[in-house]
Amino acid sequence: MCRLEKRVEDCDHRDECELGMGFLKEGKVQKFKRSLVSKYGTKLWILRVTTTALIWISVVQLMAIGGTWGPRLLKDWPSCFIPADHSLAVQSSSIPTKVRLPPKRVYKNNGYLMVSCNGGLNQMRAAICDMVAIARYLNVTLIVPELDKSSFWADPSEFQDIFDVDHFISSLRDEVRILKDLPPRLKKRVELGMFYSLPPISWSNLSYYLDQVLPLARKYKVLHLTRTDTRLANNGVPLEIQKLRCRVNFNSLRFTPQIEELGRKAVRILREKGPFLVLHLRYEMDMLAFSGCSHGCNSEEVEELTRLRYAYPWWKEKVIDSEMKRREGFCPLTPEETALVLDALGIDRNVQIYIAAGEIYGGERRMETLSSSFRNLVRKETLLKPADLKFFQNHSSQMAALDYLVSLESDIFIPTYDGNMAKVVEGHRRFLGFKKTILLDRKLLVGLVDRYMNGSFGWDEFSSLVKEAHSLRMGSPKSRPLNIRSGDANAVGRALHNDGIGVHVIVGTQKPIGVKIFEVPVTGGYCK
Repeated sequence: MCRLEKRVEDCDHRDECELGMGFLKEGKVQKFKRSLVSKYGTKLWILRVTTTALIWISVVQLMAIGGTWGPRLLKDWPSCFIPADHSLAVQSSSIPTKVRLPPKRVYKNNGYLMVSCNGGLNQMRAAICDMVAIARYLNVTLIVPELDKSSFWADPSEFQDIFDVDHFISSLRDEVRILKDLPPRLKKRVELGMFYSLPPISWSNLSYYLDQVLPLARKYKVLHLTRTDTRLANNGVPLEIQKLRCRVNFNSLRFTPQIEELGRKAVRILREKGPFLVLHLRYEMDMLAFSGCSHGCNSEEVEELTRLRYAYPWWKEKVIDSEMKRREGFCPLTPEETALVLDALGIDRNVQIYIAAGEIYGGERRMETLSSSFRNLVRKETLLKPADLKFFQNHSSQMAALDYLVSLESDIFIPTYDGNMAKVVEGHRRFLGFKKTILLDRKLLVGLVDRYMNGSFGWDEFSSLVKEAHSLRMGSPKSRPLNIRSGDANAVGRALHNDGIGVHVIVGTQKPIGVKIFEVPVTGGYCK
């Protein structure tokens, strides 16, 4: 600027100099600019037109093959070639939602809790819910549970092979701290045997864990619970603990994406053919050996089941009267009894029936009556391709997870025995909106079946009695008593307000002198 101003000052009083230089500069610059615009403007215009044309050609080609590649490449694009509802459905399922994690709960850590679960998938599932609740109550850090690998099922699966471990940890961070493994320093202590191990007492209340288990965790820093089945009482525990159990079961224990996707595929195949019923036919070798139920088995099968029962020392009951157990309703229904009951209930003989079970003991011989009465029987092995199941073979817990997912989505769920899967699925279906679940009264049914088979009454009477007996056993809402001592009036109010459950209040301080009952129908159980 200074130089320019100086040169301009030098031209003062010499207008012709200034004008001459200005015209000279303007003429050359403008001519140069016009040449550049003329030269490069044309090229830029051609480039823009070419690029735009290529983009549109590419888009049209991609949309034309959208039926093949659309789900992968254009699943988030609105399209004239795809119906509006389809576009919205694909869009809603494909866009990942940002999950807002709950804030971490800050508490003084009283130690580290290791647990070794025992039993099948659903027994371990229920146990994990209990262990999370116990860890929360004791203010300890929970290590991701170890699954059973040595029981009858011999499944080598780890926790992360079945459940989404990252979701499990993050979804509960506002309740309890969960780690995938012990910190290195404590891991060395465990390797040196510097920890305490014990099997908790079955059906214990929280005072047992507070008075006897917590001091051990504080003293040894690492506590190992070697058995987890039914180690926490079902009733008589704080409402917050019950809700946490439900939260773990129905939200935090989510299966791996691979299992979830295969479960959705199985349900999709079934839905394409119409409604379907899931029959949890618990007539498998381990159940019959454990329960001692052998009705309908031949002598060789009875002997085989007895040998198996004696082979497992933790199955405590060895000498069992099978027929007496059956009459008392403690045995699973046989496939033959199940066929009669389904027919008596009025189940459509053409409906799809998905068998949620392992290998049926006795094979086709025992399934003949059921399969001849209901011809649309399917199993995961017949519904899905071998390639779909190849990674699940010899992993009974992962196969059971598929059955669990299909059972949740069925129009009707019918278990033939009230084992762990039956109870967990029934509860989950209640949580999902009281989906229809027929809970069979086995003690009544075996008596009716026997009388029908010996000719005491005809089919119409038999069917009428079966339907009448189960009219109120369809998974509808019902009251659940909750015992709360009279001093905790706030707990009563919270129970009534938050849960709408039936509440039994024991009146009195030292000795109960009366019971006041609030008859409130269940609307969501402990889990809302």
